[in-house]
Amino acid sequence: MRLFDAHNHLHDKRLALSPDELIAECVSSGVVAAVVNGTAEDDWDEVLSLAQRSPVVVPSFGLHPWRFPSRSPEWLDSLVRNLRSIPSGVGEIGIDRWRIDLDPKEQESVFMAQVEIAQQESRPMSIHGLRAWGRLHELLRGVRIPQCGFLLHSYGGPPEMVPQFASLGAYFSFPGSFLNPGREMKIAAFAAVPAERLLLETDAPNQCLPPAMDSYALTSPQDGKRTNHPANIRAVYEGYAESQGLELSALSAQLERNFRALFGALLRA
Repeated sequence: MRLFDAHNHLHDKRLALSPDELIAECVSSGVVAAVVNGTAEDDWDEVLSLAQRSPVVVPSFGLHPWRFPSRSPEWLDSLVRNLRSIPSGVGEIGIDRWRIDLDPKEQESVFMAQVEIAQQESRPMSIHGLRAWGRLHELLRGVRIPQCGFLLHSYGGPPEMVPQFASLGAYFSFPGSFLNPGREMKIAAFAAVPAERLLLETDAPNQCLPPAMDSYALTSPQDGKRTNHPANIRAVYEGYAESQGLELSALSAQLERNFRALFGALLRA
């Protein structure tokens, strides 16, 4: 089975293994391509280095809504330089209303500046939206969107908003953490996602799967907490197929078509 991870952070220091070890384990599990998202200026070089070392890595550069206070005066210029250095997406970007300590207007300004760059450079976007789905839709419907579309990473909005976002060019990514007990409403919302707009992700090292589904049992060298291995995307495929009553091979084929539709211009493998 050919696997495609729509969103992770393979360069994150909380992953105990080296990037080369992680990539090797992903490849051996069947991963063909994985979108690795930078979140601020201080990790864009690491994402670029990973992409230069392995064609499996699809790089994406963005300023995460939690990280915008640390940006330099040159951050936009640096973002454009990275985008033009290698086929890459814009992400992880977005808006977040869970973090009440972050100025919402400044956060939106940073987000919209990156949306504009994505449109100008014709790049797919990977978008974070936490407790902000309504506002996110308001912002996106008022601007030009890259023709290839955008990913709503770990979509946690209501099912009734799926058609509204899809009409703007959205793809919806399901993380393995939604397979944990108590997340049944998250799973149910994905029944509203059109088959041609579905993607799956690990968000590694974040959003761990149920322990029984995690074949790797990694722990962070920083605090000893359990972390998610990017090769767990296979378990996400299997768990999602079971949760929605889908045949695994048909799901896999559909996900490859969808991944190529959104990220195909960035693939090097």
